[in-house]
Amino acid sequence: MTHVLHRQVPTRWTSDEVFAYLLDFSRAEERDSGTVRCEGASGDGGVSTRYRNVSKFLRRETKLDYTTERVDAWRRTFTVAGGKRSVTSTDTVTMTRQRRAAWVDYRAELDFSGRARLLAPLLALLLKKLGDDTAAQLGRVLDAKAAA
Repeated sequence: MTHVLHRQVPTRWTSDEVFAYLLDFSRAEERDSGTVRCEGASGDGGVSTRYRNVSKFLRRETKLDYTTERVDAWRRTFTVAGGKRSVTSTDTVTMTRQRRAAWVDYRAELDFSGRARLLAPLLALLLKKLGDDTAAQLGRVLDAKAAA
């Protein structure tokens, strides 16, 4: 079962600046309310770069390995994917320019398997809150960095 989480966050940064910042996935703990720590495992930040992410969800820490699958600097979009046996996530992030602000368009597709598949309807509600919290945190971080 696939659950889609979609959020849009405005920022005063340029789309180039926010693209470079978000592409550095090792900084996820600054901007993602569910991330406890994230570090680069291999690569230079482009395609095939791997990250080890520790997230907290339902008061439990979960280790997820992510890989950058696609980077399109021209369109200012990138995709990272990762997970473990019970859940995989494919996150696509696109920056667009609208009037005086750049917008971050974040889309996560989560696929549940095993027992997690049975809990998917409940998890969807909890993931909605996590998505809302992360969008708010990302907005605060970007605003603070733009003001600095």
